[in-house]
Amino acid sequence: MTSSSTPGLARFNTLPEAAATAVLHEVCASRAWGSALLAHRPYSGLEDLFAVSDTATEGLAGEGLAEAMSGHPPIGRPKPGDPTSSREQRGMAGAPDALKAEMLALNLEYQDKFGHVFLICATGAGAEEMRDALKKRLGNTPEEERGNVRTELGKINRIRLDRLAREPQHQSSQGAPTV
Repeated sequence: MTSSSTPGLARFNTLPEAAATAVLHEVCASRAWGSALLAHRPYSGLEDLFAVSDTATEGLAGEGLAEAMSGHPPIGRPKPGDPTSSREQRGMAGAPDALKAEMLALNLEYQDKFGHVFLICATGAGAEEMRDALKKRLGNTPEEERGNVRTELGKINRIRLDRLAREPQHQSSQGAPTV
């Protein structure tokens, strides 16, 4: 993949560290994950960026995983004014009120059981698909669920990194152009 097909990656490679840190924080709230990605700059292509991201995501545990998850609102309740979470959770937007209420109840049950929000790569997923996944994952052990969370977080990070790498100019989560 050439830098002309990934203008955002070329720009990311040359950003000052503070600006690159801020951009990465919008992808994933984990400082450990962001530090790992910064340490490997410059990237020759998107696959190299994905490989470092995947390794860093798989290594998240405890506080690092909790920090990463803190950047994700519950399914069905995207962050107000955040186009990224609204875009990613589009599948819930047109869901019937009864399904939205069911998701709220299931989200609360999940949070009570696992101590964190239910995390799923919602991009392209419908409301029923997300509900069914949530119901199924409620039967998991905490250890199984940590594995699922890392897998879903890795998918989300890849989608966000791909978007970052391909955008001619990065847009912050508030929609304003950045460096």
